[in-house]
Amino acid sequence: MTPTPGAAPLRPAAAPPPLPHVEGGFATILADPPWRFTNRTGKVAPEHRRLDRYSTLSAAEIGALDVRSVAADAAHLYLWVPNALLPEGLRVVEAWGFRYVSNIVWAKRRKDGGPDGRGVGFYFRNVTELILFGVRGSLRTLAPARRQVNLIETRKREHSRKPDEQYDLIERCSPGPYLELFARYPRPGWAAWGDEAGDDVAPRGQRHPGYGGGAIGPAPAAEPNGRPGDHP
Repeated sequence: MTPTPGAAPLRPAAAPPPLPHVEGGFATILADPPWRFTNRTGKVAPEHRRLDRYSTLSAAEIGALDVRSVAADAAHLYLWVPNALLPEGLRVVEAWGFRYVSNIVWAKRRKDGGPDGRGVGFYFRNVTELILFGVRGSLRTLAPARRQVNLIETRKREHSRKPDEQYDLIERCSPGPYLELFARYPRPGWAAWGDEAGDDVAPRGQRHPGYGGGAIGPAPAAEPNGRPGDHP
């Protein structure tokens, strides 16, 4: 396939480095894999290729990572998965030795609090992404999770970057030690693994105006439509 003019070249595929280990295993694992989208012919979908800034992996390649060997016997998994690849995400949860129990929804918001309609999709304009929550062994969430809703509402960041609010949520709800797979921005107190995890590597997601995150403001007042009962 001919690359789109002006697009950054993909990083060459290479054997992944060994996964990090800690004594007793990681109790909480967060992963944001570079999922590969394919079209109906099995080729990398052009609409995804235009957005791609990093090497992608098939669901089989992601599932083949030996996450079982680095997870504690009782552990939590937070796995990001695109809406279109939900079945593949569930298979990866199982392949890594976890059972799916719930999910967290990231609702992408505009500055005024409305849904950010700049997402992509063949059938609907996607304004959400999913974190699949899996459990290995018997490990309940921590006490603060009893008050934690399964929803993150933030403004979008650069391409593929997930909200920083995920870390605070995970640290409130799940015990350490913590491991992030396919990490792009190292976080204190977390082990990081991935080809963009090093401090000397600049993540390749492009920054665009309006995609800098930030606070969500109050929604604008609704315009009167003149129908009876619409006004106080």
